[in-house]
Amino acid sequence: MHGRKAYELVKDFSSGEKGHLKIFNNELFERVIEECNEHHSALQSLIRKMQEEGLEVQTAKNADHYGSLIHHISLIRNKRCLMAYVYTRAEIIRDMAWKVGLLHELPREIQEKFSNSEEQYFKDHSKSLKLYMSQLSLDVNVDMVPPKDPYIKVRVLDDLGSGIILSDKSANFAHHSLHLCTFSNELMLSNTLHGLVVFSRFNGGVDRLNLEGVHQ
Repeated sequence: MHGRKAYELVKDFSSGEKGHLKIFNNELFERVIEECNEHHSALQSLIRKMQEEGLEVQTAKNADHYGSLIHHISLIRNKRCLMAYVYTRAEIIRDMAWKVGLLHELPREIQEKFSNSEEQYFKDHSKSLKLYMSQLSLDVNVDMVPPKDPYIKVRVLDDLGSGIILSDKSANFAHHSLHLCTFSNELMLSNTLHGLVVFSRFNGGVDRLNLEGVHQ
């Protein structure tokens, strides 16, 4: 039946858990491509036959015309199913590149689900993303959901003195002082002053760091 393999390919993907990859079905994928080639060859053969008989391909309403139409529609449908399969998997792989960054940091069981081209796509996307962030000096992975406010409130838990740079300006981190910083500043401060400062958003004032054993 025309289009059956392409249907099975899409069904194979949609039957998996949303947002998760199944092993790339290379056997079924190649079978759909073979079917596309078969439809294309049959379509070209019928078109040549009508042309040799002196018939207008677009207007001749005979068996060959309708046969070529069926092959044409089946070919387009198969291509759409192939593209849907590849594109949907690529979206999931792209999200993995944003969340993980490097291929070797992915669990082996996930890497084994990639095709060769998908593995290369993951590497190229991660490389481009890393280059883009280095050029901007900005970690675009800090908040995948846009925050309501571009700043974070910082409360100092100990006297750290001056000389700490926030947004290219020196700040005096005196005990119990409050400061505003951007999300990129937060990443820097959390790495260098962990346990000495507390971060909170303005929308709800929820602490962004779980600091155990800190004396306030």
